[in-house]
Amino acid sequence: MYWLSKSFHWLHRFKRRTLVLLAVLGPGIITMVADNDAGGISTYAVTGSKYGFSLLWILFILLPMAYFIQEMTVRLGAVTKRGHAEAIFEGFGPFWGWFSLGDLAVVNWLTLITEYIGMTAAMALFGVPPWITVLFVTFVLVAVAVTGKYWTFEKLTLFFCAFNLVYVPAAFWAMDTPSSPAWSAVADGLFIPNFPGGGTGELLFIILANIGTTITPWQIFFQQSSVVDKGLDIHDIKFGKIDTLAGALLTCVVAGFIMIATGAAFHYANPPILVEDAADTANALAPLLGNHGDLARKLFAIGLFDAGFLGALCVSLSTSWAVGEVFGWAHSLNRSVREAPWFYVLHTLMLLSAGAVVLIPDAPLITITMFVQVVAVTLLPSLLVFLILLLNDSSFMGQHVNTRWQNIVNWSIVLFVIAMSTLFAVSTLFPDWFGVVGGG
Repeated sequence: MYWLSKSFHWLHRFKRRTLVLLAVLGPGIITMVADNDAGGISTYAVTGSKYGFSLLWILFILLPMAYFIQEMTVRLGAVTKRGHAEAIFEGFGPFWGWFSLGDLAVVNWLTLITEYIGMTAAMALFGVPPWITVLFVTFVLVAVAVTGKYWTFEKLTLFFCAFNLVYVPAAFWAMDTPSSPAWSAVADGLFIPNFPGGGTGELLFIILANIGTTITPWQIFFQQSSVVDKGLDIHDIKFGKIDTLAGALLTCVVAGFIMIATGAAFHYANPPILVEDAADTANALAPLLGNHGDLARKLFAIGLFDAGFLGALCVSLSTSWAVGEVFGWAHSLNRSVREAPWFYVLHTLMLLSAGAVVLIPDAPLITITMFVQVVAVTLLPSLLVFLILLLNDSSFMGQHVNTRWQNIVNWSIVLFVIAMSTLFAVSTLFPDWFGVVGGG
């Protein structure tokens, strides 16, 4: 009887914890999956087509970077009940507060442009004109935000997150093409670090772009504001960490399958095919995958649209949350348009202005997409420094300050990002220095 009673106790405890976890799940998964946005999909596609499986190993760097950075926002939001912009103003004063908010607004607006680039390109594959896509998408994005309930927004967004998995079957189909190497080559790319062509500026640019699309300033602001808007507190932190880890794993797995699909289909083709973005990838896949070609093309198009949609929704909201915190406006998805008019006005204006740029004739859209990722990662170190300092301030965090191990990991991430940004700048100014560095 004792063991039976004990079993029921453990079963009840497991059920209760599972229900709490399911209730807490959301901010981490949404933040991470939305980070595989239109610009990210294009970056991974270009990486795979140009370098094959050789750079898959960077996923083992991106995974802990994404998790440890976003885990800090969970604790900061749950403990302080403040969004990130408000926390910076309070912790470092107006100068650094305005500096961070200005950085966020500029990078977010540029990122929004890349989301619309992806969505219009995806719908163009189905014959939809860009202006119709821009108007329709903007209307839907605004409609999702003005539901008046954070829970409604979260459920809708998690539904769209599921479409991120459409790239998985495309990778398996691509690995079945005659020119594709065996899966052992994928394992080599994952577990054996390689620098194809040496440490050139071009390779550094690609690696930086991958870092920049996996870890971005808007994620820090968005997830912390989501934690606050959802009402999580210190008792939910451990479940918030699980949510964040699940999201980090999912985003890196999807990124890996995109690189595998484009690497197998294009890099190892005879002759190799170099794609410029995700839409180009969808078109190029069709004739290579035989019976699966047309379906793979449609799946890539659907995935690209979904990625842009999620990215646009989260990026625009992260700006509205941050600006609302600073100016003292009502800034919650639990408020109606009448209760929080400026929150929703800013959200709508961000979307409309970014969409309008995409409709400009002959705009350099591909260049914008790649450079946005690099700009994001070059602005990231200052934001990470603020985040780590806040997480070490006991007046803010109490007993939830960073441990020694967390500080070692997080400061290492900052130093790594700074080093990569510096290498890229030097390689751009002095390209001859990097022509003989490293081995392939």
